[in-house]
Amino acid sequence: MSVVGFDVGYLNCYVAVARAGGIETVANEYSDRCTPACVSFGPRNRSIGAAAKSQVVTNCKNTVQGFKRFHGRAFSDPYMQRLKSSLVYDVAQMPTGTTGIKVMYMEEEKVFSIEQVTAMLLTKLKETAESALKKPVADCVVSVPCYYTDSERRSVVDAAQIAGLNCLRLMNETTAVALAYGIYKQDLPAPEEKARNVVFVDLGHCGYQTSVCAFNKGKLKVLATACDPDLGGKDFDEVLVKHFCEEFGKKYKLDVKSKPRALVRLYMECEKLKKLMSANSSDLPLNIECFMNDIDVSAKLNRGQFEEMSADLFGKVEPPLQSLLEQSKLKKDDIYAVEIVGGASRIPAVKERISKFFGKELNTTLNADEAVARGAALQCAILSPAFKVREFSITDAVPYPISLKWHSAAEEGVSDCEVFPVNHPAPFSKVLTFYRKEPFSLEAYYNNPNALPYPDPTIGQFLIQKVVPQASGESSKVKVKVRVNIHGIFSVSSASLVEVIKSDEPEEPMETEQVNDKDGENKMQTDQEDQQDEGDGQKEQEEKTPRENEKMETTTEEGKGEKKSDQPPQAKKPKVKTKVLDLPIENSPQWQLADDMLNLFVENEGKMIMQDKLEKERNDAKNYVEEYVYEMRDKLQGMLEKFVSEAERDALSSKLMDTENWLYEDGEDQPKQMYIDRLADLKKLGQPIQERYTEAEERPKAFDELGKQIQQYMKFVDACKMKEEQYDHIDEADVTKVDKLATEAMMWMNSAMNQQSKQSLMMDPSVRVKEIQEKTRELFSACNITVTKPKPKVELPKEDTPAEQNGPMNGQEKAQEESADKGMGENTGNAASETENKSEMDLD
Repeated sequence: MSVVGFDVGYLNCYVAVARAGGIETVANEYSDRCTPACVSFGPRNRSIGAAAKSQVVTNCKNTVQGFKRFHGRAFSDPYMQRLKSSLVYDVAQMPTGTTGIKVMYMEEEKVFSIEQVTAMLLTKLKETAESALKKPVADCVVSVPCYYTDSERRSVVDAAQIAGLNCLRLMNETTAVALAYGIYKQDLPAPEEKARNVVFVDLGHCGYQTSVCAFNKGKLKVLATACDPDLGGKDFDEVLVKHFCEEFGKKYKLDVKSKPRALVRLYMECEKLKKLMSANSSDLPLNIECFMNDIDVSAKLNRGQFEEMSADLFGKVEPPLQSLLEQSKLKKDDIYAVEIVGGASRIPAVKERISKFFGKELNTTLNADEAVARGAALQCAILSPAFKVREFSITDAVPYPISLKWHSAAEEGVSDCEVFPVNHPAPFSKVLTFYRKEPFSLEAYYNNPNALPYPDPTIGQFLIQKVVPQASGESSKVKVKVRVNIHGIFSVSSASLVEVIKSDEPEEPMETEQVNDKDGENKMQTDQEDQQDEGDGQKEQEEKTPRENEKMETTTEEGKGEKKSDQPPQAKKPKVKTKVLDLPIENSPQWQLADDMLNLFVENEGKMIMQDKLEKERNDAKNYVEEYVYEMRDKLQGMLEKFVSEAERDALSSKLMDTENWLYEDGEDQPKQMYIDRLADLKKLGQPIQERYTEAEERPKAFDELGKQIQQYMKFVDACKMKEEQYDHIDEADVTKVDKLATEAMMWMNSAMNQQSKQSLMMDPSVRVKEIQEKTRELFSACNITVTKPKPKVELPKEDTPAEQNGPMNGQEKAQEESADKGMGENTGNAASETENKSEMDLD
């Protein structure tokens, strides 16, 4: 089972995997652990990652990057309309109203949804993980910014599904960093002691996220999060781009923004300059050759000037930190440490402001780029049964307050209530109780629109179906369980109709209702039940206490089983039986892909993967032809020169020249089979020449092997003729046979060598290496069985009296030696000879 964590960033992506030795960030096919979040579309295939990044300038209209911010956004969103003008590529409206990306693919204009484009990137990251693990990858954890809303999270989950991934959890990036920080700490306070509060600051290319987490041994709890989605490394790039656009306009009279390709090049150079200024405070040059209209441009800038230009951006660093302390109700002295990650956190002025705010030295114990991916992989290992990981529970926080509203018959209008306040623990379930006679709907929304990154606060509509009144005509009791799940996504997970059946038999008063919610992920005992009773007009009239001011009762699972002994005894009530009936729920979340659309996208992704594979095979076939042309041309003037005749050289050279011209003209874009056929035609002429060279190189070695074999058997025959003891058990007929075979082989080899020495190198060899090797094998199989024939075993006579345990006395030992000399001398000699012979055969 795979254990993989994906950090899908705005600019770059990282993949971390769990192995037996721990968590490892893996490299892609370019041996780079950083994969650009970039997808490029061409006339025949897609390029993803580093291959797409190389086309940012040359194919700028069809190369998309920075699409992470489009998730869950409507095309009509003011943010999208404002963003359109700064994009090099085109965006368009999807039929569902969301944002799509318009490109030319397969020589047709296509509009891909943001989920499809992200799925393409995830497919590439999946291939990288599979290449590292050497097995298929399905289960994973994907990181998302902590400020992502419900719609954005659903969009990322859909993208993972399109890519064929089973996303076990969408993990907030700051929470992943906190996990990577805390799980290896050995000095965390015990659970009963005061928690250690650590602030994590993540300033990436697109967003600024902060969180404060409380650590105890074996657990972490996110106390609060604060963010600024509009502050990141790209904003500092924008300041530099704006500055140089103005400078080049004055200095060279160039309108940079009118040329998308020039603008892309300027962005790339400004990003490099920004990184250099983080390490150097001196003046640094910016030079771009043939920038626009064949004009070379140059300029200079230093860190002081850059900080002066970016003063407004640096001023945005402190407010989220202040908000973080206010939400968590902590003081600066309560903070144990401040950890910073993210590429833009390397800017000296940013580090200085954060350090000054907390009055502490900043910690950089985590890898600024890879910490999120490593934390995601750790979470995947915790969720996976395939790995045994130290027990570590994670309690995340709800970033925005979530409320429900519904039509209330009691108040003759719309009622609402806040179900999950800001920074409420997650994942979490609550149960609300309604009194209804007919189906009703609940609308979930964020009740603080000003805190959202975009204006639409709607989460979704949830229709509770098949609600009917009780047999007596009264309103039925409906229990609705609402949940923020492990992905941070809100849902109405279940609804049930509770039918009350009264009996005359009295019963003891019941304890307060408890919930034993088994849905909690990640082994966290944090589920709770909230009851809210809301009655219709008829129910309200029957009860003396009106329900306009409804109260929410909370009971936790931890208190289950406690008895309230301090309550006064109550009168016995009639016995009540209940019957629970599950109700169907129709979910209509905002912007989530419908099942049929999702299935279509999965099918299309499969087709595009296959098209990419076919195109790769076609390009490989073309490259093989091109490689053969240049390789053979060099060899004809080099190592093959002695083995080719003038006529063959002229014919092959002409064929190579024709193929080269064809490759760069008509053969530029041909089917795979055409290249295979061209290569076969070339090899008909080239292969015989190469075989002559190969034969000439390997023939001496083959003859040498045969000669050694013949020499060995000749020595064996001579030893047998000399009546050497080690071979006296070999039959004379066998010796004669070996002699004959060795002599014949010698004659054949001498004849073959003489014949080949008369043969020209430009002609095919008279004897091939394969024939020589076959002759060697035949000789070995025929003679080796005789040469290695073992001596027959000789049994020693049994002794009448057993030897004494501690050995014979001196007199007995002498008598035994004499007896052995007289009666067993011959046998002993044979045994010695056999041993000697065996030793020689082992050496052979």
